[in-house]
Amino acid sequence: MSAVMNMKDQRGPQLQSSEMDPVIWSRLPEELLERILYFLPLKTFLNLRSTCKHFKTLLFSPSFMSKYSSSSSSFSSFILLSHPQCYRHFPLYDSNLGTWRYLSRFLSDLLPCAAGVPCTLLSSSNGLFCFSLPTLSSFLVCNLLTKSSRIIKFPTYRFAFESLTLVSTPLGYKIFMFSTKFSSNYSFVYDSRDLCWRTFAVFESILSDNNHQETVFCNGSLYFTTPEPFSIVSFDLESGKWDRLNCNMPTEVTFVRLVSDGEGKLYLIGGVGRNGISRSMKLWELNDERTWIEVESLPELMCRKFMSICYHNYEHVYCFWHQGMICVCCYTWPEILYLKVSRRTWHWLPRCPSIPEKWSCGFRWFSFVPELYALV
Repeated sequence: MSAVMNMKDQRGPQLQSSEMDPVIWSRLPEELLERILYFLPLKTFLNLRSTCKHFKTLLFSPSFMSKYSSSSSSFSSFILLSHPQCYRHFPLYDSNLGTWRYLSRFLSDLLPCAAGVPCTLLSSSNGLFCFSLPTLSSFLVCNLLTKSSRIIKFPTYRFAFESLTLVSTPLGYKIFMFSTKFSSNYSFVYDSRDLCWRTFAVFESILSDNNHQETVFCNGSLYFTTPEPFSIVSFDLESGKWDRLNCNMPTEVTFVRLVSDGEGKLYLIGGVGRNGISRSMKLWELNDERTWIEVESLPELMCRKFMSICYHNYEHVYCFWHQGMICVCCYTWPEILYLKVSRRTWHWLPRCPSIPEKWSCGFRWFSFVPELYALV
């Protein structure tokens, strides 16, 4: 017994020590250090960049990025809220932990090139954000994780656009938008690979006064819904070719929105009813035979709440995909209705506690999944 006690006494000081010899840390193999850094949460990862030059160099070295850029699973994914009165302050909902976080002075601290310039968040894709800088006649594309950004001039002078979509892939990113103002019915595509704009015609049937519908990227093309009678058209980002999707739309739909899971599946969300009034809301999936198959229906009580929120002004409704969730939003309501696709269960996202009650419209939500490979 006394021998055991002596062993504990001898080992005690070593076990109680919480500090590691700096000499040992300085000799830690970089491969092991990279592995440790990979498991850091996003907030720690961002703060570590300013700790020392060695850490900053290591975090964005070709070796680290080549090993871990294909998977950012160690980082939380977020749903980001943008509002006209929420200038340079973006609340983030951590969808992994179910908590709210905040990014204060987002552009001023992380993007000095845009400090003091009015901006509007327009689109997000795979860790990249696209802002409009109207006073500079430019867009700003940036990556929060790598603290990198690029200013892109508008394609023409006195430019106004109805729809903008940012599409990011491992090969680069593209910005798509179309404009019908100033007598210029054109669509424009910016390609980060050659740093220039290309101009294409606009498919006439997508032109309307509805500027809120989100464009969906799937299998190399962008998909749009047309005004009634509802149909779907596509735009190939490489060839610039427009086409109409040959499929029959569900019957008695009062509004339709598209969502893609990023892996080739296309979903349709729509209200079902008569005389322009939705009595229910359903989800369909497009199968290989180009047929819409009903997969889910919103429960009645949730449907009543959502329809009362948008007050049958369906032009305020928009949708997006976020980490296995289909999010259904309204510009006039600070909450999100979402479907967990794998479980087929509907939920309400908790209201952000920092949003004042007086804010009644202008709520824009974006999916934010941090990515190291998304270079600007």
